[in-house]
Amino acid sequence: MACVVVHGGAWAIPDGLVESSVKGVQEAADKAWSVLSANGSALDAVEEAVRCLEDNPTFDAGRGAVLNEDGKVEMDAIIMDGKNLKCGAVACVSGIANPVSLARLVMDKTDHVLLVGAGAERLWDEAGYTRVTDDYLVTEAARQEFQHFMKFDKAVVSLFNTQPVEERPTDTLDHETVGAVVVDAKGDIACATSTGGITGKKVGRVGDTPIVGSGAYCDNSVGAASTTGHGESIMKVTLARKALWLMERGKTPKEAAQEALAEMHTKVSGCGGIIIVNPDGHTGIHFTTKRMPWAVRSRYQRKYGIEPEDQTM
Repeated sequence: MACVVVHGGAWAIPDGLVESSVKGVQEAADKAWSVLSANGSALDAVEEAVRCLEDNPTFDAGRGAVLNEDGKVEMDAIIMDGKNLKCGAVACVSGIANPVSLARLVMDKTDHVLLVGAGAERLWDEAGYTRVTDDYLVTEAARQEFQHFMKFDKAVVSLFNTQPVEERPTDTLDHETVGAVVVDAKGDIACATSTGGITGKKVGRVGDTPIVGSGAYCDNSVGAASTTGHGESIMKVTLARKALWLMERGKTPKEAAQEALAEMHTKVSGCGGIIIVNPDGHTGIHFTTKRMPWAVRSRYQRKYGIEPEDQTM
């Protein structure tokens, strides 16, 4: 039953990032599995997986976050407990190495679901945690990407296009939302998603990631989903909740992933990806972009991939 599924973002990932992306999701899945193997909870395991991805500069979450139109970092994250539907989320935060852990603080230490900006950051300070500087969070690749796409003003089209993009300043651009879904040996389920957003985004822009039912959703009786891709499209169809709704009506995790993304493309022309796990540990992984790194870990399997044809779940 116990299972971990991790994703590293669905977009037009260049060849130069394939190896580090796959290695990154494998490491995150292994760390989450170590938590479960030590009788840890699904909630602790999903937080550990996303923290690992946030610490990896390959991805657009935590260290490696991209820059908004003012050249600043604004990050979003969510975490949710399927046992009781408790959840915490943060948006437009900076100076935080692990936004998913700040979202966990919102869930555990407040009566709220979503805190933004300075209010969320104050909670981090009150808990006694140290802030980090932009020098830690922002990579040179992110700075190059910012300069390039602010010049051409086409980040969304380029990064989420299903076709390869020729106009790139380097082969090391990083632009990847991250997420994980977990079911533990007790049957408890959790999900989490974290992102730095879209390069050159408007100041204060919030995408799907911290929105309950869009960037992530879980319920012990149904399963868990974490999404990635064009945030505005995902929000319009509440992609994560849509996938679980399909499962409630008898679809398998794989069928639910495929149908939810197909509906998003039909209705709003949006591309993206989704990972799903159900209470029995069965998984669904699907994406409509060029690539999405993913990894699955359970007692019986350790699988990973990045290309659509590798999806043999």
